[in-house]
Amino acid sequence: MSESPRDPLPAALRRERMLDLIGRAGFVRVSELSEAFQVSDVTVRSDLDALDEQQSIRRVHGGAVLRGAGMREASFEEALEASADEKRAIGLAAASLVTSGSSVLLDVGTTTAAIARALVDREELTDVTVITNGLTIALELERAIPRFQVVVTGGTLRPLQHSLVEPLASSLLERVHADLAFIGCTGVHPSGGITNVNLPEADLKRAMVTTAERAVVVADGSKLGRTHLGRIAGVDEVAALITGASALSPQLAALRGAGLPVTVAAGLG
Repeated sequence: MSESPRDPLPAALRRERMLDLIGRAGFVRVSELSEAFQVSDVTVRSDLDALDEQQSIRRVHGGAVLRGAGMREASFEEALEASADEKRAIGLAAASLVTSGSSVLLDVGTTTAAIARALVDREELTDVTVITNGLTIALELERAIPRFQVVVTGGTLRPLQHSLVEPLASSLLERVHADLAFIGCTGVHPSGGITNVNLPEADLKRAMVTTAERAVVVADGSKLGRTHLGRIAGVDEVAALITGASALSPQLAALRGAGLPVTVAAGLG
């Protein structure tokens, strides 16, 4: 991969592509990045410092490695215990956007599971179609049948998250157009965009964003300011972010400054 020196990339795009290279290679030297992007070593080090500050990579002698490479992914049940009250508040705020007769894509995750529970509790909702790739979420929604129609994407099972991914998971998404999609993630960053630590899930989340009229990202405050390997969308490709009370003011300001509408869900008291 090389870029022409006559057509320099904007810094944000260059850093995004550097992150992709580091993610695929595991370790990349400064000199290799300098040659690939036709920029000076000083510029590369500046880019790597910026990515390090975003917690995307870790600077090491002579280059950089992907931050968190080799770390164990938390299971659905482990993640369920983290920020439970905050996720419940986000779930209520997100569910309030759904109206009777609408179609909803509900991504896998513990925050989206909170949305599922909040939707079921809204007994006035009828004729709602929910499409999900999460087995746990489908079971949460079962109580709302026949008020809801629940559609599971199909695909290959990921046991840690009880999610369905490629191959085959996106086949259904190619045949529908939903009113609203709720997308979970592990990173929301003004320039790094909406990202996820797991690549197969990131691919399906990206497909959901594409097939929905409006995509709303749901993420507790711990996800803000982070960038991970699997890119889902830029902040300009989603309609809004719903986050919780733990979100820090500077992170909220930066996201709003990047043009992303942000709602902070009120606590449940």
